Amino acid sequence: MNNAGVSVIFITTLVDCFPRMPSGWLSRQDFERLVAEAVKGLPKEFRRRLENVAIEVQEEPSGEALEAVGLEPAESDELLGLYWGRSIQGDSFFDAGGQLPDRVYIYRGPILRLCETEEDVVREVQETVVHEIGHHFGLSDDDMPF
Repeated sequence: MNNAGVSVIFITTLVDCFPRMPSGWLSRQDFERLVAEAVKGLPKEFRRRLENVAIEVQEEPSGEALEAVGLEPAESDELLGLYWGRSIQGDSFFDAGGQLPDRVYIYRGPILRLCETEEDVVREVQETVVHEIGHHFGLSDDDMPF
């Protein structure tokens, strides 16, 4: 639990890498389009169950997000995405009675700095979106291949 009394289900992290590409090499609009395409690429039966999930692109993880998953600011490039909410399996990550929509955050800066090519970005966005949405369906980090 974090200081606000909210627990979060886990994250996507990758091995430590040195920044490779400047974070501005792919526009935010193009990046958001990649995220939307990754969601559209999910099987229909999964997409239908995302009605209460907001998927949001953020430039960088917030201090609150880093604290919630136990990362220091210097480790922010390890956080590529975050699921914040309750899984449909019924495990609540909000205080009892919380009605906030579930959220998937995809972090543009860390993904762009990690990747060397546009193909890498496409793959990483797809994997991160699938991973974070997997948490909505009750999967743990250990349940998912990436």
